[in-house]
Amino acid sequence: MTRLDDYRPLGRSGLRVSPLALGAMTFGTGAFCADDDTARKVFRAYVEDGGNFVDTADNYSAGRSEELVGEFLRDVERDDVVLATKYSGPGFSGGEPRSDPRRRSNGRKNMVASLEASLRRLRVEHVDLYWLHIWDGFTPAEEVMAAFDDLVRAGKVRAVGLSDVPAWYATKAAMLGGPPVTALQLEYSLIERAIEAEFVPLAKEFGVAVQPWGAIGGGFLSGKYTRDGGGEGRLADGAAFRSLPERRWAILDVVREIATEVDATPAQVALHWVTRRPGMPAPLIGARSPEQLAETLGALTLGLTDAQLDRLTEASAPELPFPHRVLARLNAGLPS
Repeated sequence: MTRLDDYRPLGRSGLRVSPLALGAMTFGTGAFCADDDTARKVFRAYVEDGGNFVDTADNYSAGRSEELVGEFLRDVERDDVVLATKYSGPGFSGGEPRSDPRRRSNGRKNMVASLEASLRRLRVEHVDLYWLHIWDGFTPAEEVMAAFDDLVRAGKVRAVGLSDVPAWYATKAAMLGGPPVTALQLEYSLIERAIEAEFVPLAKEFGVAVQPWGAIGGGFLSGKYTRDGGGEGRLADGAAFRSLPERRWAILDVVREIATEVDATPAQVALHWVTRRPGMPAPLIGARSPEQLAETLGALTLGLTDAQLDRLTEASAPELPFPHRVLARLNAGLPS
């Protein structure tokens, strides 16, 4: 039985983290955020159950998420928490991405300024993991890693990571020297397994952890939606769901079948499958209430058999891109 206090290494760093990380994107303002008091209860429930890995970002609720996390940290021992935040993500206005090239830059100037602002909001002297949030498409990896190195040497950052970057960029960053890339934060779920082609092998090669986000497919794998566009919640857009490929519905069918077999929710089954993937020590979760958090944490204690896990893996197997499709055919039967 896995619990939140079953701490495991994050890549080759000295950080030890819980098997599920609490994402604080639901802390702050906005239609999909918990109110401040409820957010505090979610945070407290997570840490009281042994959780120690909390992830936020400077653009979540325009910095309000960081402010709340900073308040909540005052109720616990600071060093008991592995605190992560990010820079260079897009802001949002009216639910749409807001483009500001100054804030979206991955460069040294924005990195340093963003970290200083984050430390003030969090009311801490350092963060344990600092993420480049989203690659801006032009800043060289050399500049990013050199700036990361300066922040690590200054004691303001303990470890660094890359989120939502191309595989070639992550590979180059990992080979430049300086602070090692501790983790990659990437979308991964039963309906989105594209990272298996390039990112998973490179992470294994360089000893980098993969931290999945979107483990229940943006809510799709919760099982609350139907092929005819019915359902409940923020994603219940009939037209959008009717246009989804049949393959995704077929995956959801298998998730529902197994959920029935083990008396669990589809979301718990989908998340449990991600927690069992190698090299992915701490998938991100979010919660808008303590009750939702408790249900999500139930994914850790499911007893899925190898046969059930295999059914999920086979049902969701992605089509390999070139050259992996060709290599798999040509190298079939060769010793590995």
